[in-house]
Amino acid sequence: MIGCAILLNVGCASVLQPNNFEFIDLSHPIPTFAPSKNDATKPDLSQPVNNSTPIAGFYQQAILYPIDKWATSQGHFNSRAILIQEHNGTSFNAPNHYHNDDSSTEPGAISFSKRKAADQLGSEQLTGNIVLIDVSNRIRAELAKNGGKPSSNLTITDFSDSSLATIRAADIRAVADQITDGAWLVGRLGWEQFYFSGTEDWDTSLYVNGLNHPGFTGEAIDEIIKIMDEKNIKISGIAADSFSTDSGQGAKGSDDKWSNAWPAHVRLYQRDILIVENLTNLSLLAQQQGDCSLMV
Repeated sequence: MIGCAILLNVGCASVLQPNNFEFIDLSHPIPTFAPSKNDATKPDLSQPVNNSTPIAGFYQQAILYPIDKWATSQGHFNSRAILIQEHNGTSFNAPNHYHNDDSSTEPGAISFSKRKAADQLGSEQLTGNIVLIDVSNRIRAELAKNGGKPSSNLTITDFSDSSLATIRAADIRAVADQITDGAWLVGRLGWEQFYFSGTEDWDTSLYVNGLNHPGFTGEAIDEIIKIMDEKNIKISGIAADSFSTDSGQGAKGSDDKWSNAWPAHVRLYQRDILIVENLTNLSLLAQQQGDCSLMV
């Protein structure tokens, strides 16, 4: 496995009541649909399960199959199956998700043959203290230029890597003293509000917004690596309430062929660092005044 849809939790101990723990679910519910009558491997978007609406992603929507009844002499069992893609909903990617070519392989990189799959990850790497990077106020200010909604037109709302409405290198440097071995850097963008945009289309989805959305910029990834080298440490991973954790501009790259794209994925996986995408409930996390740990 290269990834997995997950139930993500945070455990927080209060400063005032250190023996009290609060758990916060950071995972979105996964929209599911009945299978198509013409092709059971495809979802029928006109047949949602409960209140499901389509979400923009890399693959099709999840499919929930009809109940299969297994009879006994005293009644029957109910059993169901679900078809879901690895990147559906709140999900993490293992280091073997990306295969670097020679041009992007850096000195000391872990060779692809030795990178971990999802089933090879241990609890030590899947948990860790949270360093919260909250830039949601800057995102909110940029959204206010268009009545609170993002536009794919950068002249209306600008979430490019040169904008302040995203995670920049200075934001990482500002929390450098909190970054320790095994930590999780969690970016709060306030972008989770656009997750259920009701469409799969990247251009019309407010969440993807034609890849004009905030996230960890290339310079932020550079700064993370610089701090790890300075301290001789390795964080466990990064996470954010956005489409790919990479910024939209970073994900898109420099042209329509994905050139120089996905800096977080390209640079972190070869260092055995994980990425979690599509978080939610980070506003609840931001309210905590104690120590918080991520549990994937």
